[in-house]
Amino acid sequence: MTRQAISATAHCLTGCAIGEILGMVIGTALGWHNAGTIALAVALAFVFGYSLTMWPVLKTGIGLSAALGVALAADTVSIGVMELVDNLFMVVIPGAMEAGVASWLFWAALAASLAVAFVITVPVNRFMIGRGKGHAVVHQYHH
Repeated sequence: MTRQAISATAHCLTGCAIGEILGMVIGTALGWHNAGTIALAVALAFVFGYSLTMWPVLKTGIGLSAALGVALAADTVSIGVMELVDNLFMVVIPGAMEAGVASWLFWAALAASLAVAFVITVPVNRFMIGRGKGHAVVHQYHH
């Protein structure tokens, strides 16, 4: 079950990282305040996280609304925890949000925030999978 939780968290991290990085880069490059940048990063993390789950599920032939339901059930808690942790981490690192995309501090803090979020989210996913929830609902669609 731990191996499944690690795999589910790595899958979640991929979508979250794409959205998070894109949101942080866009918000920081545009000079947005922390709240706007974080809101964009979180929104994009959910979009990419759900999309990465839906894509293979859609390939099985089920409809869009059913695939969305699977993605929502599989990833909402995982993405939520990951986003809470990594954004909180970014905010508490002095100067990370203000550093800008050309700064090593920005990228080091973002990489560290995603690593910390991964470590904290693995047990959450393990708990969910152990109860037949979370990413466990996607397994029936894997071939």
